[in-house]
Amino acid sequence: MKRFACHLFIGVAAIAALSAHAEEPSWHQPHKPFQVYGNTYYVGTEGLSAILITSPQGDILIDGTLQRNAPLIEANIRALGFRIEDVRVILNSHAHSDHAGAIAELAAASGAHVRASAAGARALMAGGNDPEDPQFGEALRYPPVAHVDVVPDGGTVRVGNIELTAHYTPGHTPGSTSWTWRSCAGGRCLDMVYADSLSAISSDGFHFSDDATHAHRVEDFRRSLTTIAALPCDILMVPHPDAIGFMEKVTARDRGRQPNPLIDPHACQAYAAAAGVKLEARLARERQDHATH
Repeated sequence: MKRFACHLFIGVAAIAALSAHAEEPSWHQPHKPFQVYGNTYYVGTEGLSAILITSPQGDILIDGTLQRNAPLIEANIRALGFRIEDVRVILNSHAHSDHAGAIAELAAASGAHVRASAAGARALMAGGNDPEDPQFGEALRYPPVAHVDVVPDGGTVRVGNIELTAHYTPGHTPGSTSWTWRSCAGGRCLDMVYADSLSAISSDGFHFSDDATHAHRVEDFRRSLTTIAALPCDILMVPHPDAIGFMEKVTARDRGRQPNPLIDPHACQAYAAAAGVKLEARLARERQDHATH
């Protein structure tokens, strides 16, 4: 089965889409943009996140979703009363087509600088053609980004009064990066986290646990889980919103449920713990495969 998607939890519809080499319909299904909290907004599709953080001096966009979604992302930004031309920086979680496919077009439309981790920058400039990626050979290609600036692990990105911190969280891809910042509303400031995908998905025949050229891949993956679990985390967002039931929480919030379902200081811990269980199950299967061959 061709497994180029990035879900933490993969449902029947997603498996069917992967098997058919097709995009899951929700990945390009429009969703009305909305305020997450303070100056943080959701401008992605039903099934793929794109996050806009705004300031009077300019905005930051995290992820672009699919190449075909570039006009939709622009329209969502405009619908909120902002302009694509005010996006100064575009960041990326990881360099797969369902999160980076539209970045080149959005960067051209906005004039924004694109920034990513060291490994992520290389993959973005290669249009997803990354031999280091566990999904190499099955991950779809997309328009390469002409130039990507590197943000070091723990480094910050600033636009106006916005400051985001990069947390390298390799595993799903070598360049996987999670981003944190603070957003304020009504005098209350919250810790916002955009945690990258944590699923151990790969091309057929790839093994995380016996990759001779990357002896520390499993250790790095486990360290990423620890990193995300330890982040200051009031509101969690992820590249695939259905991995954490994000849209359901938004609906409940908008219906007036109290306390706000989006605010959960334990969300990052739960996200990392669930991923850890799945990673260890994957590694156990790899050990079993190795023992029987």
